[in-house]
Amino acid sequence: MDKKELRNQIRQLKSLYSSEEKKRLSAAVVEQLEQNGYFIAARWVVCYWSMEDEVYTHDFVNKWSEKKHILLPCVRGEELELKIFCGKERLCPGEGYAIPEPEGEVFTAYDKIDLIIVPGMAFDRWGNRLGRGKGYYDRFLKECKAYKIGICFPFQFREDVIPTDFMDVPMDEVIK
Repeated sequence: MDKKELRNQIRQLKSLYSSEEKKRLSAAVVEQLEQNGYFIAARWVVCYWSMEDEVYTHDFVNKWSEKKHILLPCVRGEELELKIFCGKERLCPGEGYAIPEPEGEVFTAYDKIDLIIVPGMAFDRWGNRLGRGKGYYDRFLKECKAYKIGICFPFQFREDVIPTDFMDVPMDEVIK
């Protein structure tokens, strides 16, 4: 199965779950994440403001931004920029996928980042990740050497190998 076919298959699977079911599944993933040693030790964490079909992170970001430095990605052209999350009320519509993004200065001190929490369409047991196909995260992940945890719903996790190419950056760990 190629990447396009796998993306379509995962989109179909996602459509079988209601928003309530996805939030319930998300709660179990977030609970595991909060108990993860890398997360517990991290001070500077890149996360994401979830879209409807992703593991729900809004409450997680709000909660942990009071205890850790939470950075959220912002799409700028073909690249991701990072900005510090300073509260839901300081989010504005983003240019990519219309995902709300933090206001403020761009964060460039990548060496400070301890952990990156990464969404994806699918992950496999070797840490391979299938994104949405634009390469935003892969380009960013090549620049940042922090520990990478992919998070997904259980039905997005594959026992078979996800097709990859030279641009794809594997995760250090996947939580499902």
